[in-house]
Amino acid sequence: MRLTVAAAVLTAALAGCASVPATRAVAGHPRNIIFFLGDGMGMNTLTAARIYAVGEDGELTIDTLPESAFVKTFANDAQVTDSAASMSAYMTGKKVNNGVLSMSSDTPSIAPGADAGGNKTVGRCSGGRPVATLAELAKQRGMAVGVVTTTRVTDATPGAVFAHVCNRGMETDIAAALVPGGAGYNSALGAHGIDVLFGGGTRTFAGIGQGGIRADGRDLLAELRAHGFRSALNSAQFNAVDAASGAPLVGLFAPENLSYDRARDPAREPGLAAMASKAVDVLSHNPNGFFLVVEGGLIDLALHDTQAKRALQEVVAFDETIKATIARMRVLDPGLKNTLIVVTADHDHTLLLNGYARRTGKTTPTNPGVLGLARNVSDGALRLDADGVPFTIIGFGTGEHRVQGKRSSVPALTDAAVTADDYHQEAVVRTDAGDGTHGGSDVFLGAIGARADSFGGTIDNTRVFELIKAAAGWEN
Repeated sequence: MRLTVAAAVLTAALAGCASVPATRAVAGHPRNIIFFLGDGMGMNTLTAARIYAVGEDGELTIDTLPESAFVKTFANDAQVTDSAASMSAYMTGKKVNNGVLSMSSDTPSIAPGADAGGNKTVGRCSGGRPVATLAELAKQRGMAVGVVTTTRVTDATPGAVFAHVCNRGMETDIAAALVPGGAGYNSALGAHGIDVLFGGGTRTFAGIGQGGIRADGRDLLAELRAHGFRSALNSAQFNAVDAASGAPLVGLFAPENLSYDRARDPAREPGLAAMASKAVDVLSHNPNGFFLVVEGGLIDLALHDTQAKRALQEVVAFDETIKATIARMRVLDPGLKNTLIVVTADHDHTLLLNGYARRTGKTTPTNPGVLGLARNVSDGALRLDADGVPFTIIGFGTGEHRVQGKRSSVPALTDAAVTADDYHQEAVVRTDAGDGTHGGSDVFLGAIGARADSFGGTIDNTRVFELIKAAAGWEN
């Protein structure tokens, strides 16, 4: 069958979800749920970020969360998941094939075709159906919903919150799912749709000739404004938005992904912490509470590029966002009696901590720290590999930088070289540039607030959906 977000089959499949009577938050259960997702933030990356920021014996905010678990991340068809399958599992409780967004397990991932504008479009989908997401369940109960990301808002992780497609590459279809009343709108989001949307990706909202890639010529931002959405396209407009109003708000601050936190222009792009804080202030006007997803998406981008310094800086920015959001919620909800906050990752990467390195402490302008060369514990001398040359503490299992032949055939590494902002760490298996792969290891989950004690042990990513649903009292 032919399947797009606008297709009749989607409306029919979601009708059962939409038929649930709207009810207020359940007494004794959290009214507010915040789901933090560090894209690609595996255990090794998290450990390296801790050492980078606060040293081996320090603590990130993530480390202080009182409840914790390990999460299995495999996809329906793959030992190593992609972001589409893993986030779909968190949002729907269903295992799906890599590339699929919030559809049933029998939905095959199809390679999207391209229309005249070069936009990726749907091909033929043989079977499968949309599955309700946590955002849609929240909307059915009268709650506000927000999505905040440092990637394109139509990328796989944010897209799995509010869209249902056979392939994550169908980003103009994913964007159309956000526009109430328009072709392709996801009606399970209710009459008014998502309440807050922050990130990048203006290209998927505009037509060809207007700076976008939409072959249909639609201006989705204009359509959203016509439905009462406020909009912001830079930091000045973002800062001017009155958070005292609960009116829906969309902020898109780049044509594609946002910039790395340490490289962004604050005049053009707000930081993740500011976006999350603004989202909370807008969403908290809803008396029935809210469901908010906050993604640190550029952790994954840097890891694919084997740029450890960028990745660790993104983890730190993500952690600072968690800290600021918890502090803000403690003001709005003292004791977090009505708020559940869950922090996790969608998958691992192949970042490694090598070589019996001596403790480094945190990275400073004068101390390379974990980004530097491995040194002996006994005397601090450089550790040498079988070719007699130094190597970095951080490496990757897969990546673009691998010396062909003996490492002694190229200039020896120095701390100055390997701590540069855009240095690509060496890898065991050489891949094309930007194609460092995900890893298949379990990831960490931390939780705080109401019903956080339901998380523990080693659980499947689909179980996270069930636990959030049960904590919120959405079982019936």
